[in-house]
Amino acid sequence: MKQYELIDSGNQQKLERFGDYLIVRPCSQALWRPALSAENWDRADALFTREKGNAWKFKKKLPKSWIAEIDGLEFQIAPTDFGHLGVFPEHSLLWREMEEAIRSCTVAPSVLNLFAYSGGATLAAARAGAKVCHLDASKGMVDWARQNAQLNGLEKAPIRWIVDDAIRFLKREVKRGVRYEGIILDPPSFGRGSKGEVFKIESDIHQILELCRSVLSDAPLFVLFTTHTPGMTPTVLSHLLEQFMPDGTIAAKELLLPAQKGLGIPYGCAAKWSPRR
Repeated sequence: MKQYELIDSGNQQKLERFGDYLIVRPCSQALWRPALSAENWDRADALFTREKGNAWKFKKKLPKSWIAEIDGLEFQIAPTDFGHLGVFPEHSLLWREMEEAIRSCTVAPSVLNLFAYSGGATLAAARAGAKVCHLDASKGMVDWARQNAQLNGLEKAPIRWIVDDAIRFLKREVKRGVRYEGIILDPPSFGRGSKGEVFKIESDIHQILELCRSVLSDAPLFVLFTTHTPGMTPTVLSHLLEQFMPDGTIAAKELLLPAQKGLGIPYGCAAKWSPRR
């Protein structure tokens, strides 16, 4: 079984299946009780804890990396020192609507994916027929995304792989007159650019959105804005898009990843701007 599943959550933890392996990781939102018994949770192959500093505990030897499938796309999974595994499954909740917009075009649209991580949205856009610019400040993550493209037979898809600071890159695109029909924006709460530039969402989000507006095509499809930053609610995202994007329609929501058993987990928020038709 290669598919990803959120199996259960509770007691500030989550039980997930990534391909062939069961993983328990912290989840501060899960203040409720688990639906499954402790016996089910004890079957996990690995546990990540922050009780005495970040640490993985393995019940059996796991490979350095393995494959898991999310919404028809395959991803290389690997435990990191921060407890991440190389993919954010909740983002898959947004891919289908984005792909429908891309497939509605008679000519392949250009899509910009900023803070693109390991490429989930990039691959979803590419399989729908878009020309994609994938940007992340981490060369390691861009290399990981390229490996994911290979896994899915998309290594020859029209994807530009860029390692750069988002703001610096956007300024250059504005000067070059490059425009995009779709923009995917998933900024971190805090981060560093490829040359050490500091990014803080509270102080930099206005500039990012202004620049995104400047590179948005005259015949746009969407701007998809997601965040995991505490306090940035669907209303906050809606207000920001309303102020910085052209007149259009905005739909915002909490990202709620459903569980196989028990209660789903909220993973930040998403807002989508679309032009009026």
